[in-house]
Amino acid sequence: MSSAIHVNARTTPRTRREIQQAPPSVRHRDLARRLGISRHTVMKWRHREDTEDRSHRPRRMKTALTPGEEAILIAVREWLWLSLDDLLVVAREFVQPDLSRAALDRCLRRHGVASLKALRQQAEGEPAPPRKAFKAYVPGFVHVDVKYLPKLAEESSRRYLFVAIDRATRWVYLEVRSSKSGAAARGFLKRLLDRAPFYITHVLTDNGKEFTDRFVVTGERQPTGRHPFDRLRAEHGIQHRLTPPKSPRRTGWSSASTGALPISCARTTWTPASRCRTPCTITCTCTCTTTPSSKRPWVTERP
Repeated sequence: MSSAIHVNARTTPRTRREIQQAPPSVRHRDLARRLGISRHTVMKWRHREDTEDRSHRPRRMKTALTPGEEAILIAVREWLWLSLDDLLVVAREFVQPDLSRAALDRCLRRHGVASLKALRQQAEGEPAPPRKAFKAYVPGFVHVDVKYLPKLAEESSRRYLFVAIDRATRWVYLEVRSSKSGAAARGFLKRLLDRAPFYITHVLTDNGKEFTDRFVVTGERQPTGRHPFDRLRAEHGIQHRLTPPKSPRRTGWSSASTGALPISCARTTWTPASRCRTPCTITCTCTCTTTPSSKRPWVTERP
């Protein structure tokens, strides 16, 4: 039978049971010295009947709205289908003048009415669309994109952030460049191949001129393969996949991985590429989605 134990607990269920079964003649101080814990810990477990840690969450949640005010706003949300901002105007006018947007959003999420789309489907009797599981990938399918960095007052030209993220491991590689030409994209891919801890098999990009020659003045055509970026990936046997035209969300992984990074990069003083021989690079590895044990089969298959 599994028991709930805090990660920083100094005692185990067996130790706690021993404390509870100790005779009253044994003092708290002597028992604490023998077990290597504090006297307050001994006192706490002697007065309890179970050996599981209790929740550290507050027993009474402190909210900006009373239960009655929450019920009013939930009813208005379900009846009028108001958006979050419109509902905030109504709440500040008639319910709580000092209500914040974040507090109202938390209230809607607690009561399960945060999604207007779900409310409409429920009212119209439409079944919720089934959630599709994301396809499992092995390391090597990399999304590459370019983001514009804000121009600072002391700069004469703007800079560009090249981003690469792997689908399987979420491994991220970044470079700040002064241009986004085909040569810059080729150099970024070359350094990416040197830095990546796995074989890159696929590269997904948009239809920008720095990545492909798919679009010309006369319109759309098949990529010729003579683009600097295409020539380098062909040398390494990498498949180049392009997103459909006018579909910027297909490369949104790189944008989501950086988040507010362009703002932080803009606030950092970087050495221009014209005054340094090496580009400004950042390598970021995120291990929140993969563990070393899950990487071992990949390393065995593609060392």
